[in-house]
Amino acid sequence: MTQAGTTPAPDSTAVEHRDVIIVGAGLSGIGAAARLHQELPGKDYAILEGRENIGGTWDLFRYPGIRSDSDMFTLAYPFRPWREPKSIADGADIRRYITETAREYGVTERIRFGTKVVGASWDSATARWTVDTTTAQGPKRYTCSFLFMCSGYYDYDKGFQPEFPGREDFAGTWVHPQFWPEDLDYTGKKVVVIGSGATAVTLIPSLAAKAGHVTMLQRSPSYLTVLPSKDPVADQLRRFLPATVAHAILRLQYVTLTQAFYQLARRRPERVKKVLRGLALKFLKDESYVDKHFTPSYDPWDQRLCVIPEGDFYKSINRGEASVVTDHIERITEKGIRLRSGEELEADVIVSATGLSLSPLGGITIHVDGERVDIGKTVTYRGLMLSGLPNLAFCIGYINASWTLRADLVARYVPKLLALMDRERIAVATPAPTASPDRPLLDIESNYVKRSEHLFPRQGRKDPWRLHQNFFLDAVGLGRADLKRDMILTPASALGARDARVPTPTASGIAADRAATPATAQQEVAS
Repeated sequence: MTQAGTTPAPDSTAVEHRDVIIVGAGLSGIGAAARLHQELPGKDYAILEGRENIGGTWDLFRYPGIRSDSDMFTLAYPFRPWREPKSIADGADIRRYITETAREYGVTERIRFGTKVVGASWDSATARWTVDTTTAQGPKRYTCSFLFMCSGYYDYDKGFQPEFPGREDFAGTWVHPQFWPEDLDYTGKKVVVIGSGATAVTLIPSLAAKAGHVTMLQRSPSYLTVLPSKDPVADQLRRFLPATVAHAILRLQYVTLTQAFYQLARRRPERVKKVLRGLALKFLKDESYVDKHFTPSYDPWDQRLCVIPEGDFYKSINRGEASVVTDHIERITEKGIRLRSGEELEADVIVSATGLSLSPLGGITIHVDGERVDIGKTVTYRGLMLSGLPNLAFCIGYINASWTLRADLVARYVPKLLALMDRERIAVATPAPTASPDRPLLDIESNYVKRSEHLFPRQGRKDPWRLHQNFFLDAVGLGRADLKRDMILTPASALGARDARVPTPTASGIAADRAATPATAQQEVAS
């Protein structure tokens, strides 16, 4: 898990200490801070945010049509009702919701904007993290007793961009959605969008409204599902019930339907394939077109489903504003894209919606007692801490449901752990693995996940080393979890009285399915 090396010290001598440092002021970070404020109001914390705005992913992505691919009753926080009419919301509305939540819960003044975290180092002698950052004024250093990583897993600095032969020959405009130019004028132009994922099917209806024509070029089809952008039942509930009550009912309804559909897809894939094909045929009417361009070779939820509100993508095709080509790229030409079939797609603008690059824990370097940690050789603990990393939690959402469903469970677990540590005067809490990792953390076949799989922690077969993709299991499991299970807990009185270095077990050194006994756990606390 470790490699020799140390993090270079920044030039600044000013060090700011906080009880808790949260990294990231996006949906997860603001939610974590609000929960910390609610449940442990005495904790002193700061949020470090590399960008100049609140919003995280919803501030980064500004391409036309950007919207949620989950309903807002589960993507919104359970403690602050979603009040807007759209249940599938635009990016600007989501960004405003996060910003208003931060202001309402007194979080905004705790954010240090323009402060990019580049490294974190744990020192067992002092039981503190040293967090190194870069700012416009130069390096700045923070220290904290607990580090909470809420930076998601997207690489904010670069998206995934395959090297297409001949790209330098293209005479038009090449765009990656992650870095959409504000002044790009595509009115009346021929646009080709490379890709068939959520970004592509979101972009195309918006582009089609102004472009001359938009072509989606895909190597293979993806599964699409149609959802309404507004929920009339939600409108009625919010009309007659208090906002918090209506929101709770709607949240339960949507999470139940989402989880039920996922389980149906995994257990009865042929039935779900038929349903999704039927939705496509309802709009497109042409069986051969649907079979060629909208019938994937894999089962539903082997990769994440793409949502098209009101069938807007299909409607763009019906109106002749958009079309789909399924083929492979041979090379980029001066005028467009030459396909393996010999056809050439002419384009004034090529949008490379080819996916995202992933980076665990925001891509920062982590050291424990002077040794660099290889995150890819750690094991996830309850899907929110990592083996051998003391006093550190991270936030990751579901791949089969709204991110916030799990993010909020994590945000509630961390204050419980901190409260236990305060109550029992525990200085250090370190997950100690008792089961061998045998599965990737993000267990899904999407290309953008598989490309980065080796960088991420692994998970084990059994609790608490398994990451469930089930909200109801997690809601019970994390809510009633034994906070001491499989943990090495160091009392504050032991610091300085003995060698308090944190054990850093490697994945190869973990015995398979070796459960710790309660007696062993007690000895670890008392030693």
